[in-house]
Amino acid sequence: MPQGELTTRIKVLATTGVMLALLLAALDQTIVGTALPRIVAELNGLDRYSWLITGYLVASTVVVPIAGKLGDLFGRKPFIIAGMIGFVAASALCGLSQDMNQLIVFRIVQGLFGGTLFASAFAVLGDIYTPAERARIQGLFGAVFGLSSIVGPVVGGFLTDNLGWRWVFYVNLPVGLLGVLVVAAFLPFVRTRASWRDIDFVGSATLAAGLIPMLIALSVAKDQGWTSFEVLGLLAFGAAMLIAFFLIEQRVKEPIVPFALFKNRVFAVSVLVGFFAALGMFGMIIFVPLETQGVLGVSVTNSGLLLTPMMLGLIVSSVLTGQLIPRIKHYHYIGTIGLGLVMIGLYLMAQTTTSTSQTSITIDIVLVGLGLGVTMPLYINAVQSALPQRYLGVGTSQIQFWRNVGGTVSSAVLGSILAQRLPGAISAQVAKVNLPPAFKNVMGSSASNPNALLDPARIAAAKAKLPAQLAPLFDQAMHAVRQALALTLHDVFVISVVLTAGALVISLFMPDIPLRSRRPQQQAGGEDLPTAAVG
Repeated sequence: MPQGELTTRIKVLATTGVMLALLLAALDQTIVGTALPRIVAELNGLDRYSWLITGYLVASTVVVPIAGKLGDLFGRKPFIIAGMIGFVAASALCGLSQDMNQLIVFRIVQGLFGGTLFASAFAVLGDIYTPAERARIQGLFGAVFGLSSIVGPVVGGFLTDNLGWRWVFYVNLPVGLLGVLVVAAFLPFVRTRASWRDIDFVGSATLAAGLIPMLIALSVAKDQGWTSFEVLGLLAFGAAMLIAFFLIEQRVKEPIVPFALFKNRVFAVSVLVGFFAALGMFGMIIFVPLETQGVLGVSVTNSGLLLTPMMLGLIVSSVLTGQLIPRIKHYHYIGTIGLGLVMIGLYLMAQTTTSTSQTSITIDIVLVGLGLGVTMPLYINAVQSALPQRYLGVGTSQIQFWRNVGGTVSSAVLGSILAQRLPGAISAQVAKVNLPPAFKNVMGSSASNPNALLDPARIAAAKAKLPAQLAPLFDQAMHAVRQALALTLHDVFVISVVLTAGALVISLFMPDIPLRSRRPQQQAGGEDLPTAAVG
């Protein structure tokens, strides 16, 4: 059905179905994260804990650009439906897992279908809405991520405590099935003339062969070491495969990644902003709980609650940005302002010490959330307005893809910096306390295993072993540990500020694409791609 013939009712119902698909994938990540410790304990899989996260992340990242291109070729409706059905089926299998290996395999399968949903959900808006309408709806889609971050941990904790961890997977079934029914009934199917012969099988295989080892290397670098044979070997092999992928894509008719798109200034700027912003902002998401629990001594529950204001800020700014984009001529500066808010919030968080109040850090977190919410709808909408219709899925999925890659790189690099600097900082700070010999056995492992000292249960157990008269000295030592963590996290957050500054500078080169009317549906093959959009 052509876009102009869609009634408001059909658009609303179709959008509701797609939002359910997006909520399904976004909510799963936050719900499962809450239950991971309980899962690992029951399945005796602490040694494979990281693979539950890494497997899902790698699978979803790899499939995003492939699913985006296939959606352009064959229409997005079948991929959204297949993504939801596959995601629900994989969720059921995760809930039925009897050991850690089974769960890891099923999480990888779940990641493949989750990546398909992420690649298709935002792109489908371009099929049923004009650019001006799309900007407003994308603000709501961005709010879905914030909502999932607020609701997910609460639902995950409730299900885990009352029904068992398997229900964090089973809860996906009713949401997914409802989404399938709504999408199947109301989302229009955009027919194309593509056939299976247009699928770039060789390019898809080469892209996967390049991304998988590189993402795995980045994920395990913190534990294995950046100079280890395993990490360097995976990085080298992945780089070779990606070079081969680049060469292959120059020769095929329908490339998975049309590199000519990077000649388009809107696309290039949006991708680079997404990558560098993820480099800076992902570190904040990872390390805020460590800062609140380790430096401020906040409980795990209250630490999670501190993230709620950030997500509320994200929801508000995401919705407002969607409303402002069509009304402001030079709307790309909104993104610059958003990145500036993120930088200010990250810089203020770098100043956190053991005496910082929870109110102060909450304000800092809200600033970051407001900035995050601005960037989510803006750059996707700009890319969808700048590219021809046939590249809608590719362009949209590339933004998501590079955000995922930036987050993976950030997690690996900033995590390694923290792991390398923290033991030395703890040793230096504890040494200033001038502990008597009685403390040697208690504090001797601080440099090699600082996590043990930051575990409330272990702290209480260690303190209980000491004579009562030594308790004040123990408290001083623990204060020194928290100071060391604050100093180390200061460096991490400052690096995040610098990386986000890179995104801010790049955002200044974004031209303004008119959004009030649909662009002509150019049948671009490469030479007719807009190389720059001057606003």
